[in-house]
Amino acid sequence: MVVLGIDPGYAIVGYGIIRVQNNRYHPLEYGAIVTKAEESFGRRLEIIYDAACAVMKKWNPDAVSMEKLYFQNNQKTAIGVAQARGILLLAAQKSGIPVYEYTPLQVKQAVTGYGAALKPQVMEMTRRLLCLRDVPKPDDTADALAMAICHGQAAGSPLRRAILEGGR
Repeated sequence: MVVLGIDPGYAIVGYGIIRVQNNRYHPLEYGAIVTKAEESFGRRLEIIYDAACAVMKKWNPDAVSMEKLYFQNNQKTAIGVAQARGILLLAAQKSGIPVYEYTPLQVKQAVTGYGAALKPQVMEMTRRLLCLRDVPKPDDTADALAMAICHGQAAGSPLRRAILEGGR
């Protein structure tokens, strides 16, 4: 199974493609889609959409794993992230790829085995699970890889696969 993990944003969108095989995780590609603050917001969304579609077309993942949106203190940032997230959901929909959403607690639990893990712990376990030399930068990229690992864990059992496939 090939999974695309996405950490949505409008300045930086982290992404990570992994192959899940025999309960092991193999990184295929990871990086970030970066937009410039001086660009209009509409143009930034267009850049995100086009780049996300290109990644999806290149790898044709079996699933997209994305964090469930939660309210942040800064409403302006939350609305911008929600709009970028909508663009990413549209890209997946137009590409015919199912999207699975997970809470931060679920990601922490899947990657570290501890739902209250701190961000550095999640990043280090992501690095270890993917056998990477260093934690990927920017942090958004490491977060996206953790999202992909979370789906690999969630979809790993036959029961969970049946539940996920039934929910499409």
